[in-house]
Amino acid sequence: MIDRQHYGDAAISPDQNKVPLLGHDASVLRSKRLLQITSLTLMGLLLAAFVATGHTQMTVLGGCAVLVLAGWFAHQQQPGIAANILLWALTAMLSVLAWHSGGVRDMAVLGYPGVLIFAAILGNVRLFSGLLFFIVSYCSLMAGLTITGYFHPFLPEVEFKHLIFTDVILLITGFSAYLLLRDQRRLMQGLKEENQRVRNSQKTIARLASQDQLTGLSNRRFAEESYARLYQRCLRDEQPLAVFFLDLDNFKPVNDSLGHAAGDLLLQQLAGRLQALSRPDDVLCRFGGDEFLLMAALDGDEDQLTRLAQSMTAAATTPFFIMQTQIEISGSVGIALAPEHGTEFNILCKYADLAMYQAKHEGRSVFRIYNDDMGRANIDKFNLMTQIRQALKDKQFRLFYQPKIDISNGRVCGVEALIRWPQEDGSYITPDEFIPLAESSGVIADIGHWVLQEACAACMRWRKQGHSNVGVAVNLSYVQFRDGLLERNVQHVLRQSGLPATALELELTESMLIGEGDDISRQLDGIYTMGVSFAIDDFGTGYSNLGYLRRFKASRLKIDKSFITGLGVSQRDEPLVRAIIQMAASLGLQSVAEGVEDEATLRLLKQLGCDEAQGYFWSQALPEHELTEWLNTHNSHQELPHSSEL
Repeated sequence: MIDRQHYGDAAISPDQNKVPLLGHDASVLRSKRLLQITSLTLMGLLLAAFVATGHTQMTVLGGCAVLVLAGWFAHQQQPGIAANILLWALTAMLSVLAWHSGGVRDMAVLGYPGVLIFAAILGNVRLFSGLLFFIVSYCSLMAGLTITGYFHPFLPEVEFKHLIFTDVILLITGFSAYLLLRDQRRLMQGLKEENQRVRNSQKTIARLASQDQLTGLSNRRFAEESYARLYQRCLRDEQPLAVFFLDLDNFKPVNDSLGHAAGDLLLQQLAGRLQALSRPDDVLCRFGGDEFLLMAALDGDEDQLTRLAQSMTAAATTPFFIMQTQIEISGSVGIALAPEHGTEFNILCKYADLAMYQAKHEGRSVFRIYNDDMGRANIDKFNLMTQIRQALKDKQFRLFYQPKIDISNGRVCGVEALIRWPQEDGSYITPDEFIPLAESSGVIADIGHWVLQEACAACMRWRKQGHSNVGVAVNLSYVQFRDGLLERNVQHVLRQSGLPATALELELTESMLIGEGDDISRQLDGIYTMGVSFAIDDFGTGYSNLGYLRRFKASRLKIDKSFITGLGVSQRDEPLVRAIIQMAASLGLQSVAEGVEDEATLRLLKQLGCDEAQGYFWSQALPEHELTEWLNTHNSHQELPHSSEL
């Protein structure tokens, strides 16, 4: 039996009268039909009893009494009991009437087929089988007894009452059969409609499974299923198959500034543009997020590949008008070719993705075609990522420390902890090489925690050795904020090392503050409450948003060394450095110059009002034991060193 609840509310027909009733409702309908048939049969039998006489009348009246009982059970919605009573009562009554009259030739035998029909529809296998066995056996018995002479049936002369009996039997049987068969037809029609709804639902599910709901384009699953068909056609026609992978370059700020609704509208508009430039035989899909994939057969035109790639970048670069706002973004495209670069869908997507990242690296809003060098570079990155994890496990990383000097008196006011990765041959893998990979893999969180532990422990050792004014600055990665545990980790490290919170400074980049401000702000507030201070690193190279300086309670601005190294050579950077120093002073922040390498630069910074500085003029970054010696030597001086002392 089909359960319509399995299909949900959508399976219910607007016209409930045309839907077959199932479960509890089916039992109600069955009881209703039994009550109708019982009532109709009772009226027919009462009419027959009125014209009958003798034992026939008594038999019919006895059947009427039992039918009343069957009707009561039907009214109580107990169709099983009602059907058994009704059908066995009719069978018994017809059998008695046949026995006292014409035997197997009596008109009462006409009622047996109706009884069996009712049993097949209203009853169950046991009831139907029992009645069929009884009727066949009883008729066989009467026929056998008649043939052997033990039973002498008689056929009375046909009278008006016999017409009544015949009509009653035919009317009851015919009308009841009509009601039951009409229900069966309704059931079959309902099942047919239900089956059609199921097929429609399956088609809808299949369509939804292969379609992106936001843009209406195909999704990744459909593209993968279509690849084999498209590739086989290209092989047959001896045409290369190009896989174009488009990724938007700066889509996240749209969501951050205007909301996800605006981002959705932008993706829908971009999907329309891409659909307009694709051909009927091409496969265009939304690969995921702000990524789109186009598979197109190249017909031999050498410029076709370039035109398609440029059209895709143009579709992303052309301004969007959303929510009365003009939005300008860009897109980078990577291309892989089959069979030149591979024949598997996943491999081609991987290579197109690598080419797309190469395009981003080389300036964005351009396209690049995959080549083996990209693959080798990716393998190198993977190997390096594996080595990073192993290096952390084997404690291969080392911390070096570069002093920060108070320009006004030449005293050491702190050190910056800088991570180094020494190799067996004496060389170093620079942080610029492994830090981005560590961030992308998530291992930077473990590295950052190790750096924090080592730096705080080292700083506490220096303070115990008499350098009580020395604090330590540690750089943070945005990844360290993601798990929400940074505040707890900082508190644990400070408690473990014994270092006062005021001796710890955490350095943040401007891009970090812009990217995930709300979550970072909550964690930094907790850390600031402990007494830890914050510095904005590489100031001037990012967004330089003054609102973020106030929001994140920064106490220092570190002027990027790219502005400092040119001070003694060109006057172009001096106004910018002066402006940063004056702005920091007006906001109550300390200004720190990075990359000071000569006395002339130092004098100029002092004239401009810079508070602190660090660079090779004093010292490069040193291991802990060498820095200890340097501190002991340097702290014996109270004045800034002169060039002759270097």
